[in-house]
Amino acid sequence: MSVSMSLVQGGAAGGAPQGAILAAAAPYYQPPAVPQDVQPDRPIGYGAFGVVWAVTDPRDGRRVALKKLPNVFQSLVSSKRVFRELKMLCFFKHENVLSALDILQPPHLDFFQEIYVITELLQSDLHKIIVSPQHLSADHIKVFLYQILRGLKYLHSARILHRDIKPGNLLVNSNCVLKICDFGLARVEEPDQTKHMTQEVVTQYYRAPEILMGARHYSTAVDVWSVGCIFGELLGRRILFQAQNPVQQLDLITELLGTPSMEDMRHACGGARSHMLRRAPKLPSFSALYTLSSHATHEAVHLLCQMLVFDPDKRISVTDALAHPYLDEGRLRYHSCMCKCCFTTPAGIRQYTNDFEPSAGQSFDDLWERKLTSVQQVKEEMHKFIAEQLQTGRVPLCINPQSAAFKSFASSTVAHPSELPPSPHQWE
Repeated sequence: MSVSMSLVQGGAAGGAPQGAILAAAAPYYQPPAVPQDVQPDRPIGYGAFGVVWAVTDPRDGRRVALKKLPNVFQSLVSSKRVFRELKMLCFFKHENVLSALDILQPPHLDFFQEIYVITELLQSDLHKIIVSPQHLSADHIKVFLYQILRGLKYLHSARILHRDIKPGNLLVNSNCVLKICDFGLARVEEPDQTKHMTQEVVTQYYRAPEILMGARHYSTAVDVWSVGCIFGELLGRRILFQAQNPVQQLDLITELLGTPSMEDMRHACGGARSHMLRRAPKLPSFSALYTLSSHATHEAVHLLCQMLVFDPDKRISVTDALAHPYLDEGRLRYHSCMCKCCFTTPAGIRQYTNDFEPSAGQSFDDLWERKLTSVQQVKEEMHKFIAEQLQTGRVPLCINPQSAAFKSFASSTVAHPSELPPSPHQWE
C-alpha cells in the first residue's frame, strides 16, 4: 500500500565543513560524534519574509531547516506579523503542518534584531515535483490532496487562514509525507464582516475570485479555492489559471466557470461588478476539466468543481471535501503506511487512530496583538516568549560566526518586494 517517489535533495555531498552555522550555546558542551558524510550548510529557499538554509544540528547531527527572519522590528505591522508567525509555529501540533523544533537563543534585548527558527527539513516541495519528469499516479494525487486538506482542516479548526496556499508552500519527503509551510501571510479568521481585511494576499495563480474582485472581507474559503487550483495542477501538470495580471486571471476563471450571477458577485467591489457586466456573458465549460489528464475521472472532476465555485459561501468546506469518496483511497494509503497516528503491532495488525483528521484542541489566540501598540512592546514580548520556549532542558543553540558559510548566511536577504502579491487596485 506504500506510495513513494524518488526525490533527489540538491547540494554538494561530502564531509561536513569545518565550523557549521549552528553551534551549541553552552561553552563546555561536547556534541556527539557526527557522521562524516553530512552535507554542508546551504541555502534552500528565499521567501518574501525570510531565508531558509539546510544546516546540521550539532546536538545530534540531524539535518534541519534554519529560517532567518531579518529586520524584524522595522515597523509595528511587520514585527507583529513575525511574532504571529513565530507563535503559530510553536502552536502547531499536526503531522501535515510544519512546526518549530527550536528557536535560537536571542542576544540581549538591545541587540535583538533577527530571529532564527529551526524546523524539520523536507526534501522537496510540490512545485518541484509537478514541474519535474517524475511520474505522478492517481494514488500520488489522492494522497497529496488528502494531506493538504487534512492539514488545512487543522488550521481552519484553529481559526487560522493560511492565505498563501500554493505548491511551493507544500513540502514533501521521498515517502510522500506532505507538510504545509510558510505562515508569513497567515492570520486568524475575522468574524466581524464589517472589518476590512487586506487584499494583498495569495499568489495570483491561486487567488480566489472574491479577492480578485476586491472583497473587503473573506473567509477560510480562499484557502479551499487555492487547493482546488493545486488539485487541477496535479491532474494536468500545469498551472490551471496562469495569467499575466489579476484582471486576466479573473477572465481565465470565467472561461471555465462562466459569468457569475449578481448574487455570486455580492462580495465584489462595484468596479469589479461593472467590469464583469460589460463583458459578453460566458457559459460554463466544466467539460474542459476532463481533458486535464487520464486521472481526471468523474469523481475527481466532481470534487474539483465543488472547490472551484465562484461564490465563497457555496464553495465546499475542507471538512466536507475530506468526506468526498474521491479521497477514500488517499486516506487508506496514508493511514496504512505513512502516518504516525496509527501503528502496526508485532503481530502485523494495523491499529488505526480513532480520529483520522483531527481538529486543533483550541483556537489560536490573537488577543495579544491588540495589546501591543509599539515596536518596543513587541520586541520585549517576543524576547520573553523565545526565552520561555528555550526552557526545555536541552542545550540552546546559537549562530557560529566562525562557520565557513557564515558570511554568506549573514548576508542572505529576503525576496524582492516584487515577488509579493501585487496590490489589487485594478478596479479603481
